[in-house]
Amino acid sequence: MVEDINQGEVFVPEVGDVVEGIVTKVEDKQVIVDIKNCKQMGIIPISELSSLHIEKASDVVEENDKLELAVIKVEEEAVILSKSKVAADKAWVELERKFENKEVFEAEVKDVVKGGLVVDLGVRGFIPASLVEPHYVEDFSDYKGKTLTLMVVELNREKNRVILSHRAVVEKEQEEKKQQVLQSIQPGDVLEGTVQRLADFGAFVDIGGIDGLVHISQISHAHVDKPSDVLQEGEKVKVKVLSVDRDNGRVSLSIKETLPGPWENISEKIKSGDVVEGTVQRLVSFGAFVEVLPGVEGLVHISQISKKHIGTPQEVLEEGQKVKVKVLDVNEEEKRISLSIKELEDDGPGSEEDFRKYRPKEESTGFQLSEMIGEQLNKLK
Repeated sequence: MVEDINQGEVFVPEVGDVVEGIVTKVEDKQVIVDIKNCKQMGIIPISELSSLHIEKASDVVEENDKLELAVIKVEEEAVILSKSKVAADKAWVELERKFENKEVFEAEVKDVVKGGLVVDLGVRGFIPASLVEPHYVEDFSDYKGKTLTLMVVELNREKNRVILSHRAVVEKEQEEKKQQVLQSIQPGDVLEGTVQRLADFGAFVDIGGIDGLVHISQISHAHVDKPSDVLQEGEKVKVKVLSVDRDNGRVSLSIKETLPGPWENISEKIKSGDVVEGTVQRLVSFGAFVEVLPGVEGLVHISQISKKHIGTPQEVLEEGQKVKVKVLDVNEEEKRISLSIKELEDDGPGSEEDFRKYRPKEESTGFQLSEMIGEQLNKLK
């Protein structure tokens, strides 16, 4: 409490008193103040100006500033005062309130030190490097002079220990935003997102405060071996919400569902009579399914695989094999395409047709003409 001094009454300060002083002179290492109705000169040593280390007194105060000061020593000619003690007493009361209420407040970073950042709250507040951001920061030099939102995470007045966190504020905001998104989105919604991370099994996409999973099977209508083959981190994508698990904070997404279906306008992309290259996807007893366009498979019936007789498709084909096929029929409505490999086969020299074409004529069972003429000549003789 500031001592209330009546006009003209001589004030004799005692240690522990809180007085009001006006700055009359600012020197490098101390500040001279005038205490109302006090005979002695008031002196604030530079070490009592701030809870932090300062180089010059002028960094903290100016002439004619009105200050609340604590009396820490009374000498014959001067009263030794402390600005930082008054500020600290007030700060501890305020910090205890903020700590109990988990209040978020702002403070300017005064210094970057080994292991973290320092702020002046009336007492020295420390932000450990691990509590500055949710992500790793290699260089904190840009943080000096920056204003951060903070929470008190540890407080111990006896040890003069004040630990602060900006990371806790950011994570709290992220969690609040995540909950808002979880409550607002519904299955079927189409949103724009950003690819945050790629994994072997899919891609995590940020949809505005929460990451949803696009499973590898939901990336494209075409087969995808690795998400990194078709997506990049930071890429903007459209996604459809498949499901929302609000209890566990999980969202399933699909990129594939936002893309035109592979069978859409298929008759404009492929027609009867076309010859295309495809990939054998599956072999079954009655034929082979060949992918001729991304996500579009046609059937090569076993009777259309080869001109030679085969018992099973596996005798001449294997999954993953590239083959040329001729389109026999396209049924867009039923999503069916009939294909043929046989119709593109050349008739080799060993074919049955060639055998019929080139086989020797049947040998004659009668005499040759020369023999018959020779016989008739002999008779004439």
